[in-house]
Amino acid sequence: MSKNILICGVGGQGTVLAAKVLSQAAISSGEKVMSAETIGMAQRGGSVVSHVRIGSDVYSPLISEKTADIIIAFEAAEAVRNIRYLKDNGLVIVNKKIVQPVTASLTGKTFDEETMISYLEKVSGKVIAVDTDQACTDLGNSKVVNIVLLGAACNTGLIDKEQIKSALKLLVKPEFYELNCKAVDYVK
Repeated sequence: MSKNILICGVGGQGTVLAAKVLSQAAISSGEKVMSAETIGMAQRGGSVVSHVRIGSDVYSPLISEKTADIIIAFEAAEAVRNIRYLKDNGLVIVNKKIVQPVTASLTGKTFDEETMISYLEKVSGKVIAVDTDQACTDLGNSKVVNIVLLGAACNTGLIDKEQIKSALKLLVKPEFYELNCKAVDYVK
């Protein structure tokens, strides 16, 4: 049985690292993994989407529409933009914080987190909204949003926390390992 996990956000949020950690965790446990990223305008705050597919029956790195088990969204508008990938009764783990696009800011329009999350709840099986601003305050570092959201995904049982922690040991600098482990355990 395969697991399809779509990770989406905007450039600079750590989506690519989250996909690498998730992939490494699966590889270390002996699972077959295929992944791909679209990072075109990421350096300018543009959309970033990572496809991570885990399982022996996976032959392509791209997730087809309506087949993602989980969408891990680092930003609510990106979750809405990518909701077409979620399977029926799939799970959305979403950062409550909205990153206002430059185009919206220039026109005076704003994206509202409550509207976005309400929409996600209507069209998906389940939504877990995470207050990553509070998590970063509690953990004392603003660069752990990606790992806090991965930790929330671990609580679903689809991803193993200990495997994620082992992958972090391989992929992050030693001085940040303990902080990242606390981030994995943050969402209960």
